[in-house]
Amino acid sequence: MHEYSVAQSLIAQVEREARARRASAVHRVTVRIGPLSGVDAGLLATAYEHLRAGTCCAAASLALAGDEVVWRCEACGRTLSAGATLCCPACGLPARLAGGDALVLERIELEVPSRV
Repeated sequence: MHEYSVAQSLIAQVEREARARRASAVHRVTVRIGPLSGVDAGLLATAYEHLRAGTCCAAASLALAGDEVVWRCEACGRTLSAGATLCCPACGLPARLAGGDALVLERIELEVPSRV
């Protein structure tokens, strides 16, 4: 289960960002997971729950957003529909994966000191 190492890295990144902004609290962490990322959303959520104790994420909820798989023709830019043959119907060239394989830390909701 590499989701535990992914969760550790996620928490470490949130801690770096919170420290850099002198945040007093982290309220929510949002991660976008593509179906081809190789990460199981349920296992990542479980790992996060186990690992967040004692970190700046201890009280922070984890929001997981899905992503869609996108295939696109590099030559003409046409996007292929889901389930289509991975060959551009317009120009006949092979399509390339253009989305759905990423794991992205999309948003961190922090409580930071006000600047006067």
